[in-house]
Amino acid sequence: MSNLHNSAAQQQTETSASGNSANQAGLPNSLKITEIFYSLQGEGLTAGLPTVFIRLTGCPLRCTYCDTAYAFSGGSSMSVTEILAEVAPHQTPHVTVTGGEPLAQQACLGLLTALCDRGYQVSIETSGERDIGPLDARVIRVMDLKTPGSGEQHRNRLENIELLKPEDQVKFVLCSREDYLWARQMIADHGLEKRCHLLLSPAFGQVNPADIASWILADHLPVRLQLQLHKTLWGDEPGR
Repeated sequence: MSNLHNSAAQQQTETSASGNSANQAGLPNSLKITEIFYSLQGEGLTAGLPTVFIRLTGCPLRCTYCDTAYAFSGGSSMSVTEILAEVAPHQTPHVTVTGGEPLAQQACLGLLTALCDRGYQVSIETSGERDIGPLDARVIRVMDLKTPGSGEQHRNRLENIELLKPEDQVKFVLCSREDYLWARQMIADHGLEKRCHLLLSPAFGQVNPADIASWILADHLPVRLQLQLHKTLWGDEPGR
């Protein structure tokens, strides 16, 4: 992405223009941010790639396996311009906006568009509880469908399924064999394998990944088993 590393003056001009995109869309231009950090992507189709993560504060869900409860509250208020300025020095095309639940903050929409306008390859990690319809079409949606074991199955916004694009990803975090069977049924009922990429992930420490692999193979399920690379490397250390 050659346009990411211009002179300092050019960067400031572009950043200011992108930072104004939220206001131009009539959206707030300030977000509550828990952390911005540079790491390897731990999940999904880009696992292993250097990525900048922007973790927004706040989440209306309380999944049983949540490993980012520290993002439920607190954080610092930052403008889109300030966020873009913090992302740029890491010199990677890949940016992931996550949470918490990033779509719980309305200004997230403007941030995503500003990042796309700068030429980044942008993904959002969302619980699937909020409407993904207003998202910039350039953004890759990595969307959960909450299993029964999450304790938040009732929060799934099934209308989002119709909005998924072929490059998007749907993730099922499995706590048990029962969760796997539920996911298998959801895939069949909604023809999910024809809509987007499908990911099955074990809730850390709750189900043996080898068991999930055996179930996938036995059922010829058209999904990808994913393990959390960042936990293998760094455990539950925040900002990694």
